[in-house]
Amino acid sequence: MLNYIKKKIALIWAKKHIEKSKSFKTNAIQNQQDLLLDLVKTSEKTLFGREHRFETIKSIADFQNNVPIADYEDLKPYIEKVIKGQSKILWPDLPEYFAKTSGTTSGSKYIPISREAMPFQIAAAQSAIFHYIQKKNNADFVNGKMIFLQGSPELEEVNGVKTGRLSGIVAHHIPNYLQKNRLPSWETNCIEDWETKVDKIVEETENENMTLISGIPPWLIMYFEKLIDKHCKKITGIFPNLQLIITGGVNYEPYREKMNDLLGKPVDIVQTFPASEGFFAFQDDYQKEGLLLLSNHGIFYEFIPLEQYGKPNAERLTLKDVELNKDYALILTTNSGLWAYSIGDVVRFIDKNPYRILVSGRTKHFTSAFGEHVIAFEVEEALKATVEKFPAQITEFHLAPQVNPAEGLPYHEWFIEFEKEPENFEAFKSELDLQLRQRNTYYDDLISGSILQPLVITRVKKNAFQDYAKSQGKLGGQNKIPRLANDRKIGDFLSDFRL
Repeated sequence: MLNYIKKKIALIWAKKHIEKSKSFKTNAIQNQQDLLLDLVKTSEKTLFGREHRFETIKSIADFQNNVPIADYEDLKPYIEKVIKGQSKILWPDLPEYFAKTSGTTSGSKYIPISREAMPFQIAAAQSAIFHYIQKKNNADFVNGKMIFLQGSPELEEVNGVKTGRLSGIVAHHIPNYLQKNRLPSWETNCIEDWETKVDKIVEETENENMTLISGIPPWLIMYFEKLIDKHCKKITGIFPNLQLIITGGVNYEPYREKMNDLLGKPVDIVQTFPASEGFFAFQDDYQKEGLLLLSNHGIFYEFIPLEQYGKPNAERLTLKDVELNKDYALILTTNSGLWAYSIGDVVRFIDKNPYRILVSGRTKHFTSAFGEHVIAFEVEEALKATVEKFPAQITEFHLAPQVNPAEGLPYHEWFIEFEKEPENFEAFKSELDLQLRQRNTYYDDLISGSILQPLVITRVKKNAFQDYAKSQGKLGGQNKIPRLANDRKIGDFLSDFRL
Protein backbone atom coordinates (compact mmCIF):
# COMPACT_ATOMS: atom_id res chain seq x y z
CA MET A 1 0.00 0.00 0.00
CA LEU A 2 2.82 2.41 0.93
CA ASN A 3 4.55 1.76 -2.38
CA TYR A 4 1.33 2.51 -4.26
CA ILE A 5 0.92 5.81 -2.37
CA LYS A 6 4.53 6.89 -3.08
CA LYS A 7 4.08 6.11 -6.77
CA LYS A 8 0.74 7.96 -6.91
CA ILE A 9 2.17 11.05 -5.20
CA ALA A 10 5.11 11.10 -7.63
CA LEU A 11 2.72 11.02 -10.59
CA ILE A 12 0.67 13.90 -9.16
CA TRP A 13 3.78 15.99 -8.45
CA ALA A 14 5.08 15.35 -11.96
CA LYS A 15 1.81 16.46 -13.56
CA LYS A 16 1.73 19.69 -11.52
CA HIS A 17 5.39 20.40 -12.29
CA ILE A 18 4.88 20.01 -16.04
CA GLU A 19 1.95 22.45 -15.93
CA LYS A 20 4.09 25.02 -14.13
CA SER A 21 6.93 24.49 -16.62
CA LYS A 22 4.90 25.55 -19.65
CA SER A 23 5.46 29.24 -18.98
CA PHE A 24 9.24 29.24 -19.20
CA LYS A 25 9.18 27.10 -22.33
CA THR A 26 7.05 29.64 -24.19
CA ASN A 27 8.45 32.88 -22.71
CA ALA A 28 12.18 32.17 -22.81
CA ILE A 29 13.25 35.34 -24.66
CA GLN A 30 11.40 37.73 -22.32
CA ASN A 31 12.44 35.71 -19.26
CA GLN A 32 16.09 36.01 -20.29
CA GLN A 33 15.95 39.79 -20.76
CA ASP A 34 14.17 40.31 -17.43
CA LEU A 35 16.63 38.01 -15.68
CA LEU A 36 19.71 39.85 -16.95
CA LEU A 37 18.43 43.25 -15.85
CA ASP A 38 17.52 41.81 -12.45
CA LEU A 39 21.01 40.32 -12.01
CA VAL A 40 22.60 43.63 -12.98
CA LYS A 41 20.37 45.61 -10.60
CA THR A 42 21.12 43.20 -7.75
CA SER A 43 24.88 43.65 -8.23
CA GLU A 44 25.10 47.39 -8.91
CA LYS A 45 27.02 48.09 -5.69
CA THR A 46 29.50 45.21 -5.98
CA LEU A 47 33.10 45.92 -6.96
CA PHE A 48 32.51 44.35 -10.37
CA GLY A 49 29.26 46.27 -10.80
CA ARG A 50 30.86 49.62 -9.98
CA GLU A 51 33.84 49.00 -12.26
CA HIS A 52 31.53 48.07 -15.16
CA ARG A 53 28.99 50.86 -14.58
CA PHE A 54 26.04 48.60 -13.89
CA GLU A 55 23.94 51.62 -12.93
CA THR A 56 23.93 52.67 -16.62
CA ILE A 57 22.81 49.30 -17.97
CA LYS A 58 19.19 49.37 -19.17
CA SER A 59 19.32 46.74 -21.93
CA ILE A 60 21.15 43.67 -23.18
CA ALA A 61 23.08 45.88 -25.61
CA ASP A 62 24.22 48.09 -22.71
CA PHE A 63 25.40 45.03 -20.84
CA GLN A 64 27.37 43.75 -23.82
CA ASN A 65 28.99 47.16 -24.28
CA ASN A 66 30.01 47.39 -20.61
CA VAL A 67 30.97 43.80 -19.79
CA PRO A 68 33.53 41.93 -21.91
CA ILE A 69 33.65 38.18 -22.35
CA ALA A 70 35.69 36.63 -19.53
CA ASP A 71 37.23 33.29 -18.68
CA TYR A 72 38.39 32.11 -15.27
CA GLU A 73 41.74 33.89 -15.58
CA ASP A 74 39.93 37.18 -16.24
CA LEU A 75 37.69 36.80 -13.18
CA LYS A 76 40.40 35.27 -10.99
CA PRO A 77 41.44 38.58 -9.33
CA TYR A 78 37.83 39.07 -8.19
CA ILE A 79 37.43 35.44 -7.11
CA GLU A 80 40.63 35.65 -5.07
CA LYS A 81 39.12 38.54 -3.12
CA VAL A 82 36.01 36.43 -2.49
CA ILE A 83 38.19 33.51 -1.35
CA LYS A 84 39.79 35.87 1.19
CA GLY A 85 36.33 36.48 2.65
CA GLN A 86 35.46 39.81 1.02
CA SER A 87 31.80 40.37 0.12
CA LYS A 88 30.26 42.67 -2.50
CA ILE A 89 32.89 41.69 -5.06
CA LEU A 90 31.06 39.71 -7.78
CA TRP A 91 27.79 39.19 -5.92
CA PRO A 92 26.37 41.07 -2.90
CA ASP A 93 26.94 38.21 -0.46
CA LEU A 94 29.67 35.66 0.06
CA PRO A 95 28.89 32.42 -1.78
CA GLU A 96 27.31 29.53 0.06
CA TYR A 97 29.85 27.18 -1.54
CA PHE A 98 32.93 27.05 -3.71
CA ALA A 99 32.85 24.22 -6.23
CA LYS A 100 36.48 23.24 -6.56
CA THR A 101 37.52 21.99 -9.97
CA SER A 102 40.89 21.16 -11.50
CA GLY A 103 41.78 23.56 -14.29
CA THR A 104 44.32 22.89 -17.02
CA THR A 105 45.92 26.35 -16.95
CA SER A 106 44.76 27.89 -13.68
CA GLY A 107 45.43 25.06 -11.26
CA SER A 108 42.44 24.57 -8.98
CA LYS A 109 39.44 26.70 -9.83
CA TYR A 110 37.03 27.95 -7.18
CA ILE A 111 33.61 28.47 -8.75
CA PRO A 112 31.26 30.44 -6.47
CA ILE A 113 27.79 29.04 -5.84
CA SER A 114 25.46 31.54 -4.17
CA ARG A 115 22.53 30.84 -1.85
CA GLU A 116 20.28 31.93 -4.71
CA ALA A 117 21.88 29.50 -7.19
CA MET A 118 22.02 26.29 -5.19
CA PRO A 119 18.25 25.61 -5.21
CA PHE A 120 18.28 25.74 -9.01
CA GLN A 121 20.87 22.93 -9.15
CA ILE A 122 18.51 20.70 -7.18
CA ALA A 123 15.34 21.88 -8.92
CA ALA A 124 16.80 21.13 -12.36
CA ALA A 125 17.61 17.53 -11.40
CA GLN A 126 14.13 17.11 -9.93
CA SER A 127 12.59 18.61 -13.06
CA ALA A 128 14.41 16.09 -15.25
CA ILE A 129 12.91 13.27 -13.18
CA PHE A 130 9.41 14.81 -13.19
CA HIS A 131 9.48 15.20 -16.97
CA TYR A 132 10.48 11.55 -17.27
CA ILE A 133 7.68 10.41 -14.94
CA GLN A 134 5.12 12.45 -16.85
CA LYS A 135 6.29 11.22 -20.25
CA LYS A 136 6.51 7.60 -19.10
CA ASN A 137 3.32 7.88 -17.01
CA ASN A 138 5.03 5.58 -14.56
CA ALA A 139 6.93 6.14 -11.33
CA ASP A 140 7.69 2.56 -10.27
CA PHE A 141 11.33 3.41 -9.67
CA VAL A 142 10.49 5.55 -6.61
CA ASN A 143 9.94 2.33 -4.66
CA GLY A 144 13.40 0.94 -5.31
CA LYS A 145 16.95 1.93 -4.45
CA MET A 146 18.76 4.76 -6.24
CA ILE A 147 22.48 5.27 -6.62
CA PHE A 148 24.39 8.44 -7.50
CA LEU A 149 28.02 7.86 -8.50
CA GLN A 150 29.58 11.08 -7.28
CA GLY A 151 32.53 12.75 -5.59
CA SER A 152 33.11 12.79 -1.85
CA PRO A 153 30.54 14.83 0.12
CA GLU A 154 33.22 15.81 2.64
CA LEU A 155 33.73 19.57 2.42
CA GLU A 156 36.49 21.81 3.68
CA GLU A 157 36.07 25.44 4.70
CA VAL A 158 37.78 28.36 2.97
CA ASN A 159 37.30 31.46 5.11
CA GLY A 160 33.91 30.23 6.20
CA VAL A 161 32.76 29.06 2.76
CA LYS A 162 32.20 25.32 2.38
CA THR A 163 34.29 23.98 -0.49
CA GLY A 164 34.33 20.70 -2.44
CA ARG A 165 33.38 19.00 -5.68
CA LEU A 166 29.98 19.91 -7.10
CA SER A 167 28.63 16.35 -6.86
CA GLY A 168 29.76 16.24 -3.22
CA ILE A 169 28.02 19.55 -2.51
CA VAL A 170 24.82 18.33 -4.15
CA ALA A 171 24.88 15.26 -1.87
CA HIS A 172 24.04 17.60 1.02
CA HIS A 173 20.86 18.71 -0.74
CA ILE A 174 19.24 15.40 -1.68
CA PRO A 175 15.56 15.75 -0.64
CA ASN A 176 14.53 13.86 2.48
CA TYR A 177 12.03 11.75 0.58
CA LEU A 178 14.91 10.26 -1.45
CA GLN A 179 17.38 9.76 1.41
CA LYS A 180 15.98 6.42 2.62
CA ASN A 181 16.25 4.93 -0.86
CA ARG A 182 19.63 6.42 -1.69
CA LEU A 183 22.91 4.48 -2.02
CA PRO A 184 25.81 4.21 -1.43
CA SER A 185 26.26 4.92 2.26
CA TRP A 186 27.73 8.21 3.43
CA GLU A 187 30.91 6.43 4.54
CA THR A 188 31.41 4.86 1.13
CA ASN A 189 30.74 8.15 -0.64
CA CYS A 190 33.54 9.71 1.39
CA ILE A 191 36.17 7.28 0.06
CA GLU A 192 38.58 9.29 -2.09
CA ASP A 193 40.27 6.48 -4.06
CA TRP A 194 37.88 5.81 -6.91
CA GLU A 195 38.69 2.13 -7.49
CA THR A 196 38.32 1.35 -3.78
CA LYS A 197 35.10 3.34 -3.74
CA VAL A 198 33.59 1.49 -6.70
CA ASP A 199 34.46 -1.88 -5.15
CA LYS A 200 32.65 -0.83 -1.98
CA ILE A 201 29.68 0.46 -3.98
CA VAL A 202 29.44 -2.94 -5.67
CA GLU A 203 29.29 -4.60 -2.24
CA GLU A 204 26.58 -2.25 -1.02
CA THR A 205 24.37 -2.44 -4.10
CA GLU A 206 24.75 -5.90 -5.63
CA ASN A 207 21.89 -7.42 -3.63
CA GLU A 208 19.63 -4.37 -3.59
CA ASN A 209 16.58 -3.57 -5.71
CA MET A 210 18.26 -0.90 -7.83
CA THR A 211 15.77 1.06 -9.95
CA LEU A 212 17.64 4.31 -10.75
CA ILE A 213 21.37 4.75 -11.36
CA SER A 214 23.06 8.09 -12.05
CA GLY A 215 26.61 9.01 -13.10
CA ILE A 216 28.78 9.94 -16.08
CA PRO A 217 29.15 7.13 -18.67
CA PRO A 218 32.83 6.13 -18.16
CA TRP A 219 32.33 5.56 -14.45
CA LEU A 220 28.97 3.83 -14.91
CA ILE A 221 30.78 1.43 -17.25
CA MET A 222 33.49 0.80 -14.64
CA TYR A 223 30.83 0.07 -12.00
CA PHE A 224 28.83 -2.17 -14.34
CA GLU A 225 31.89 -4.16 -15.43
CA LYS A 226 32.84 -4.92 -11.83
CA LEU A 227 29.30 -6.15 -11.14
CA ILE A 228 29.29 -8.33 -14.27
CA ASP A 229 32.72 -9.81 -13.49
CA LYS A 230 31.49 -10.76 -10.04
CA HIS A 231 28.06 -12.15 -10.98
CA CYS A 232 28.57 -13.33 -14.58
CA LYS A 233 25.25 -11.69 -15.51
CA LYS A 234 24.26 -8.60 -17.45
CA ILE A 235 23.18 -5.60 -15.36
CA THR A 236 19.46 -6.13 -15.94
CA GLY A 237 19.96 -9.70 -14.73
CA ILE A 238 21.50 -8.38 -11.51
CA PHE A 239 18.99 -5.50 -11.20
CA PRO A 240 15.82 -6.77 -12.93
CA ASN A 241 13.80 -3.70 -11.89
CA LEU A 242 16.30 -1.12 -13.15
CA GLN A 243 14.17 1.44 -14.98
CA LEU A 244 16.19 4.61 -15.41
CA ILE A 245 19.75 5.80 -15.91
CA ILE A 246 20.46 9.52 -15.54
CA THR A 247 23.72 10.65 -17.06
CA GLY A 248 25.56 13.84 -17.94
CA GLY A 249 28.96 15.44 -18.28
CA VAL A 250 29.72 14.01 -21.74
CA ASN A 251 27.77 13.07 -24.84
CA TYR A 252 26.16 9.67 -24.24
CA GLU A 253 26.09 8.54 -27.87
CA PRO A 254 29.66 7.16 -28.14
CA TYR A 255 28.96 4.97 -25.11
CA ARG A 256 25.51 3.77 -26.16
CA GLU A 257 26.53 0.48 -27.82
CA LYS A 258 28.81 -0.46 -24.94
CA MET A 259 26.18 0.46 -22.34
CA ASN A 260 23.48 -1.49 -24.19
CA ASP A 261 25.70 -4.56 -24.14
CA LEU A 262 26.44 -4.23 -20.41
CA LEU A 263 22.79 -3.63 -19.57
CA GLY A 264 21.56 -6.64 -21.55
CA LYS A 265 18.07 -5.22 -22.07
CA PRO A 266 16.81 -1.71 -22.89
CA VAL A 267 16.80 0.75 -19.99
CA ASP A 268 15.55 4.32 -20.31
CA ILE A 269 18.27 6.99 -20.44
CA VAL A 270 17.85 10.66 -19.47
CA GLN A 271 20.77 12.94 -20.34
CA THR A 272 21.54 16.13 -18.41
CA PHE A 273 23.90 19.11 -18.70
CA PRO A 274 25.06 20.20 -15.22
CA ALA A 275 28.28 22.01 -14.27
CA SER A 276 29.75 23.81 -11.29
CA GLU A 277 28.61 27.08 -12.89
CA GLY A 278 24.98 25.98 -13.14
CA PHE A 279 22.54 23.35 -14.39
CA PHE A 280 21.82 24.32 -17.97
CA ALA A 281 19.64 21.69 -19.62
CA PHE A 282 18.17 18.20 -19.46
CA GLN A 283 16.44 15.74 -21.77
CA ASP A 284 12.75 16.49 -21.25
CA ASP A 285 11.67 13.64 -23.51
CA TYR A 286 13.72 10.48 -23.00
CA GLN A 287 12.62 9.21 -26.43
CA LYS A 288 13.84 12.27 -28.36
CA GLU A 289 17.20 13.84 -29.03
CA GLY A 290 18.08 17.17 -27.47
CA LEU A 291 18.22 18.85 -24.07
CA LEU A 292 15.72 21.46 -22.90
CA LEU A 293 17.55 24.73 -22.15
CA LEU A 294 16.60 26.09 -18.72
CA SER A 295 15.96 29.75 -19.44
CA ASN A 296 14.51 30.61 -16.02
CA HIS A 297 17.10 29.09 -13.67
CA GLY A 298 19.18 32.12 -12.71
CA ILE A 299 21.42 32.02 -15.80
CA PHE A 300 21.47 34.49 -18.69
CA TYR A 301 22.89 32.94 -21.86
CA GLU A 302 24.85 34.40 -24.74
CA PHE A 303 26.14 32.53 -27.76
CA ILE A 304 29.20 33.29 -29.89
CA PRO A 305 29.38 31.62 -33.33
CA LEU A 306 32.20 29.12 -32.95
CA GLU A 307 34.09 30.42 -35.98
CA GLN A 308 34.24 33.86 -34.30
CA TYR A 309 35.13 32.68 -30.81
CA GLY A 310 38.26 34.35 -29.44
CA LYS A 311 38.30 37.02 -32.14
CA PRO A 312 37.92 40.76 -31.46
CA ASN A 313 34.36 42.04 -31.90
CA ALA A 314 32.87 38.54 -32.05
CA GLU A 315 29.07 38.59 -32.21
CA ARG A 316 27.32 38.00 -28.88
CA LEU A 317 23.92 36.53 -29.69
CA THR A 318 20.96 35.88 -27.41
CA LEU A 319 18.21 33.29 -27.74
CA LYS A 320 16.25 35.36 -30.24
CA ASP A 321 19.24 35.43 -32.63
CA VAL A 322 20.41 31.80 -32.69
CA GLU A 323 20.12 29.53 -35.73
CA LEU A 324 19.48 25.82 -35.81
CA ASN A 325 22.31 23.34 -36.43
CA LYS A 326 25.06 25.88 -35.89
CA ASP A 327 27.80 25.65 -33.24
CA TYR A 328 28.06 28.33 -30.55
CA ALA A 329 30.43 28.92 -27.66
CA LEU A 330 28.28 29.13 -24.52
CA ILE A 331 28.61 32.32 -22.43
CA LEU A 332 27.00 32.63 -18.98
CA THR A 333 25.95 35.37 -16.59
CA THR A 334 24.78 33.79 -13.35
CA ASN A 335 23.15 34.55 -10.02
CA SER A 336 26.44 33.52 -8.38
CA GLY A 337 28.32 36.47 -9.86
CA LEU A 338 29.86 35.06 -13.02
CA TRP A 339 29.60 37.79 -15.67
CA ALA A 340 29.77 37.05 -19.42
CA TYR A 341 31.72 33.95 -18.46
CA SER A 342 32.99 31.59 -21.14
CA ILE A 343 32.48 28.13 -19.69
CA GLY A 344 34.27 26.39 -22.58
CA ASP A 345 31.32 24.36 -23.88
CA VAL A 346 30.02 24.41 -27.43
CA VAL A 347 26.30 23.89 -28.08
CA ARG A 348 24.11 23.41 -31.12
CA PHE A 349 20.38 24.23 -31.24
CA ILE A 350 18.12 21.59 -32.76
CA ASP A 351 14.81 23.22 -31.82
CA LYS A 352 13.57 26.68 -30.86
CA ASN A 353 10.06 25.82 -29.65
CA PRO A 354 11.05 25.21 -26.94
CA TYR A 355 14.81 25.77 -27.08
CA ARG A 356 16.64 22.44 -27.21
CA ILE A 357 20.36 21.94 -27.58
CA LEU A 358 23.03 19.34 -28.10
CA VAL A 359 26.43 19.71 -26.46
CA SER A 360 28.72 19.60 -29.47
CA GLY A 361 32.14 20.00 -27.90
CA ARG A 362 34.56 22.19 -25.96
CA THR A 363 36.14 25.42 -27.16
CA LYS A 364 39.55 24.09 -26.05
CA HIS A 365 39.05 20.52 -27.26
CA PHE A 366 39.49 20.39 -31.00
CA THR A 367 41.94 19.14 -33.61
CA SER A 368 43.19 21.81 -35.97
CA ALA A 369 46.88 21.12 -36.50
CA PHE A 370 46.29 21.57 -40.23
CA GLY A 371 43.55 24.25 -40.13
CA GLU A 372 40.62 21.78 -40.15
CA HIS A 373 39.16 22.66 -36.71
CA VAL A 374 37.43 19.33 -36.13
CA ILE A 375 35.19 19.44 -33.03
CA ALA A 376 33.84 16.74 -30.72
CA PHE A 377 30.35 16.68 -32.20
CA GLU A 378 31.76 15.89 -35.64
CA VAL A 379 33.92 13.00 -34.48
CA GLU A 380 31.17 11.60 -32.24
CA GLU A 381 28.61 11.71 -35.04
CA ALA A 382 31.09 10.22 -37.51
CA LEU A 383 31.83 7.37 -35.13
CA LYS A 384 28.13 6.80 -34.42
CA ALA A 385 27.33 6.54 -38.14
CA THR A 386 30.26 4.18 -38.70
CA VAL A 387 29.25 1.86 -35.87
CA GLU A 388 25.73 1.70 -37.27
CA LYS A 389 27.16 0.45 -40.57
CA PHE A 390 29.96 -1.72 -39.17
CA PRO A 391 28.87 -2.81 -35.68
CA ALA A 392 31.43 -2.51 -32.92
CA GLN A 393 31.50 -1.77 -29.21
CA ILE A 394 33.74 1.09 -28.14
CA THR A 395 34.71 1.76 -24.55
CA GLU A 396 36.52 5.07 -25.14
CA PHE A 397 38.42 6.98 -27.82
CA HIS A 398 40.67 9.98 -28.37
CA LEU A 399 41.74 11.78 -31.54
CA ALA A 400 45.14 13.47 -31.87
CA PRO A 401 47.08 14.82 -34.88
CA GLN A 402 50.27 13.14 -36.06
CA VAL A 403 52.16 16.04 -37.63
CA ASN A 404 55.57 14.39 -38.12
CA PRO A 405 55.13 10.70 -38.89
CA ALA A 406 58.19 8.52 -39.44
CA GLU A 407 57.10 8.14 -43.05
CA GLY A 408 54.36 9.32 -45.35
CA LEU A 409 51.88 12.17 -45.00
CA PRO A 410 50.60 13.49 -41.65
CA TYR A 411 47.30 12.10 -40.37
CA HIS A 412 44.67 12.02 -37.67
CA GLU A 413 45.34 9.21 -35.20
CA TRP A 414 42.35 7.69 -33.41
CA PHE A 415 43.16 5.82 -30.20
CA ILE A 416 40.27 3.44 -29.62
CA GLU A 417 39.64 0.99 -26.82
CA PHE A 418 37.34 -1.63 -28.35
CA GLU A 419 35.20 -3.93 -26.28
CA LYS A 420 34.27 -5.66 -29.52
CA GLU A 421 36.07 -4.89 -32.78
CA PRO A 422 34.24 -4.64 -36.14
CA GLU A 423 34.38 -7.75 -38.29
CA ASN A 424 35.96 -5.80 -41.15
CA PHE A 425 38.47 -3.46 -39.53
CA GLU A 426 39.71 -1.86 -42.77
CA ALA A 427 36.18 -1.15 -43.95
CA PHE A 428 35.40 0.35 -40.54
CA LYS A 429 38.44 2.63 -40.78
CA SER A 430 37.61 3.76 -44.32
CA GLU A 431 34.00 4.46 -43.38
CA LEU A 432 35.04 6.48 -40.33
CA ASP A 433 37.32 8.62 -42.50
CA LEU A 434 34.52 9.11 -45.02
CA GLN A 435 32.01 10.06 -42.33
CA LEU A 436 34.35 12.68 -40.90
CA ARG A 437 35.06 14.08 -44.38
CA GLN A 438 31.31 14.47 -44.91
CA ARG A 439 30.99 16.46 -41.66
CA ASN A 440 34.04 18.70 -41.99
CA THR A 441 34.77 20.20 -45.40
CA TYR A 442 38.21 21.45 -44.33
CA TYR A 443 39.26 17.93 -43.38
CA ASP A 444 37.85 16.68 -46.68
CA ASP A 445 39.92 19.27 -48.58
CA LEU A 446 43.08 18.19 -46.76
CA ILE A 447 42.51 14.54 -47.66
CA SER A 448 41.52 15.19 -51.30
CA GLY A 449 44.44 17.63 -51.67
CA SER A 450 46.91 15.01 -50.39
CA ILE A 451 47.92 17.21 -47.47
CA LEU A 452 46.81 14.47 -45.07
CA GLN A 453 46.53 10.74 -45.52
CA PRO A 454 43.34 9.01 -44.32
CA LEU A 455 43.03 8.51 -40.61
CA VAL A 456 44.89 5.84 -38.67
CA ILE A 457 43.28 3.81 -35.88
CA THR A 458 45.51 2.68 -33.02
CA ARG A 459 43.87 -0.01 -30.89
CA VAL A 460 44.75 0.26 -27.21
CA LYS A 461 44.59 -2.24 -24.37
CA LYS A 462 41.66 -2.57 -21.99
CA ASN A 463 41.59 0.12 -19.29
CA ALA A 464 44.16 2.28 -21.11
CA PHE A 465 41.95 5.34 -20.64
CA GLN A 466 41.39 4.54 -16.97
CA ASP A 467 45.16 4.29 -16.57
CA TYR A 468 45.57 7.68 -18.20
CA ALA A 469 42.93 9.23 -15.91
CA LYS A 470 44.64 7.67 -12.89
CA SER A 471 48.03 9.05 -13.98
CA GLN A 472 46.51 12.54 -13.98
CA GLY A 473 44.74 12.10 -10.64
CA LYS A 474 41.39 12.31 -12.44
CA LEU A 475 39.93 8.85 -12.03
CA GLY A 476 36.26 8.95 -11.12
CA GLY A 477 33.83 11.62 -10.02
CA GLN A 478 32.94 14.12 -12.73
CA ASN A 479 36.32 13.92 -14.46
CA LYS A 480 36.25 13.45 -18.22
CA ILE A 481 38.95 12.63 -20.76
CA PRO A 482 38.94 14.97 -23.79
CA ARG A 483 37.61 13.35 -26.94
CA LEU A 484 40.18 15.13 -29.08
CA ALA A 485 43.18 17.40 -28.76
CA ASN A 486 45.40 19.63 -30.83
CA ASP A 487 48.55 18.06 -29.41
CA ARG A 488 49.79 14.58 -28.54
CA LYS A 489 50.02 14.72 -24.75
CA ILE A 490 47.24 12.17 -24.29
CA GLY A 491 48.06 10.40 -27.54
CA ASP A 492 51.67 9.78 -26.56
CA PHE A 493 50.58 8.28 -23.25
CA LEU A 494 48.09 5.99 -24.99
CA SER A 495 50.70 4.94 -27.55
CA ASP A 496 52.39 2.93 -24.79
CA PHE A 497 49.21 0.84 -24.49
CA ARG A 498 48.81 -0.05 -28.16
CA LEU A 499 47.83 -3.61 -28.99
